[in-house]
Amino acid sequence: MNLNTPESETLSLRGRLLLATPTLCDGTFDHSVIFIAEHNATDGALGTIINHPIGKTVGDLVSELDDTPLAKLPILQGGPVGTEHLTFTVLFTDSENQTRLISKISKDTAESMIDKKGHLVQAIVGHSAWSPGQLEDEIDRNTWITLDPPKDFLSHPHDLSLWKRLLSGISPYHALISQAPKNPMLN
Repeated sequence: MNLNTPESETLSLRGRLLLATPTLCDGTFDHSVIFIAEHNATDGALGTIINHPIGKTVGDLVSELDDTPLAKLPILQGGPVGTEHLTFTVLFTDSENQTRLISKISKDTAESMIDKKGHLVQAIVGHSAWSPGQLEDEIDRNTWITLDPPKDFLSHPHDLSLWKRLLSGISPYHALISQAPKNPMLN
């Protein structure tokens, strides 16, 4: 997909997923699935990694939330930018069957939505951002695979297995590369 088109024809990736290709094997984006919350030619792109748990829960980091349903939420590494902030987001399916993300919701809103059907509340540290044209260039260099969220997207665990599950559903070729070892040179 060539996204380097005149500004009036720029394709927005808002609401789509980015799957890191196996060539992108650095610590932050290795096997990542990113939900793109914003994307335009003027501001660039903003998204959140939605499948990298850091091994802690909200209750581990915020003792005042110990007695709330939020305490058991796993914390996800959303990206390398703004890692000093813990925020709550919600992924949901709108009336047109499109997956949407609302970021930086209040803890009260997050708590009220935690068990709401069709809503996935996440606790996230950091986010991912690209300057204008940067994400398009990375896609043109085959760093990312773009994908619409599948209809059952919110019902799957959003952990490291999500990358493999989504990638293997694209084609037989993608299913094969989803099974590749992290470092094929060690085989």
